[in-house]
Amino acid sequence: MKVGVVFPQTEIGSDPGAVREYAQAAESLGYNHLLVYDHVLGADTNYYHDWGGFYKLEDQFHEPFVLFGYLAALTQSIQFTTGIIILPQRQTTLVAKQAAEVDVLTGGRLRLGIGIGWNAVEYEALGQNFRDRGRRSEEQVSLLRELWTHETVNFEGKWHRVNHAGLNPMPVQRPIPIWFGGGSEQVLKRIGQTGDGWITTTRNIGLDDSFRDKIDRIHQYAREAGRDPKDIGIEGPIVAGQGSPEDWADSVAQWKSFGATHVSFSTMKSGFDSPQQHIDAIRRFKEAIP
Repeated sequence: MKVGVVFPQTEIGSDPGAVREYAQAAESLGYNHLLVYDHVLGADTNYYHDWGGFYKLEDQFHEPFVLFGYLAALTQSIQFTTGIIILPQRQTTLVAKQAAEVDVLTGGRLRLGIGIGWNAVEYEALGQNFRDRGRRSEEQVSLLRELWTHETVNFEGKWHRVNHAGLNPMPVQRPIPIWFGGGSEQVLKRIGQTGDGWITTTRNIGLDDSFRDKIDRIHQYAREAGRDPKDIGIEGPIVAGQGSPEDWADSVAQWKSFGATHVSFSTMKSGFDSPQQHIDAIRRFKEAIP
């Protein structure tokens, strides 16, 4: 099982030196991947008084593709994972271009996690339709893979048209792996039919038979689509603030028993006040696990 870390977006700060030190520390400790959350805008709760979203205006987010471009020259082996890019609020061909560029600059170290998001305010500001985002994302995935695997693309869909054009440079990985976030039945179906993996936000304390049932349904959808379920990865989080180092090790074993291929250790919202404390925590986690 591959072990990574969740980049502490909302707590790392804006000092590029701290960003560099965190990524290089994760790589030097032997972590497989750096998983990064995505939000373009935060809602001002002085206006949205009944705001119930997970994040708001005060929560800082580095832009994932730009961040990966910065870190590409500062690292050698760690994989970069979006966990997740909110795909339907972005232009598909531009995402294809940005992802391909990151893949080139990192020598094939990008894993693209995508999802449909929950923030209607963000969709409005980016000029995209919030209501049809799930259906559009299916077409987006098809177009992304076309652009990453063919030098010239001629694509006609409901929402997209590419008329004999293509990317240059092409990515190293053809195609770049696409993993899905979310947990609705439609998302599970998309994963089984077309996804390379599932990035779940289910916490380690929530692993039970209902979660195992979701994995089973993904595998059933895969078999119905003529795919081997073993080709679909599963990634789950372990949260620093939920237990001791011994509990962390138990959680790794629990995820493995559920068939997870990847886990990511998150230090966000765990009471750490500085980038160095986040680095110290990922060091303790690495020492705690087998």
